Amino acid sequence: MATLTQDEFVQLVRVLSADLGVQRLRDKMVAMRGLITRRGAGTADALAGQLYQLTGGLRRQVPATIALHGLWAERIQHGIGEEGEKALETVAEQINACLGDHDSVLAEKEGELDGLLQQYREQLAAAVGAERAYLDMLIKAVPAVASKLRAAPPADPPAG
Repeated sequence: MATLTQDEFVQLVRVLSADLGVQRLRDKMVAMRGLITRRGAGTADALAGQLYQLTGGLRRQVPATIALHGLWAERIQHGIGEEGEKALETVAEQINACLGDHDSVLAEKEGELDGLLQQYREQLAAAVGAERAYLDMLIKAVPAVASKLRAAPPADPPAG
């Protein structure tokens, strides 16, 4: 999995905060044992800073990382539904077929991969919006694919 930059991580927490509210997000993180107290940061950016330190940008396998992944997946699943998930899974399998050893992009599949990434992004963005689609793809991407995604960020302005 790719590692989110601090800016991407803040964007992720802002999106979750916009969906749930900062305090409700914090409460859910406490309930999932991702945080130990309900007190603390009152803004999405302050919460993002705290969570970034705990999770290492989602690199560390700690309760906060697991909780954030779970909340994010729940929000995305809510937006795409079961049928949308099946369609995206088909494209994801084709994307994975373009990867070789150590999750590197196969040179002969470079063009095909670009088209598949665009197709995946468009299908996901139609269900959840361009910003959420971009962040979701980054969370799931291997480093080589994440580099391609970062070269073409979403057209929508970031939330917050």
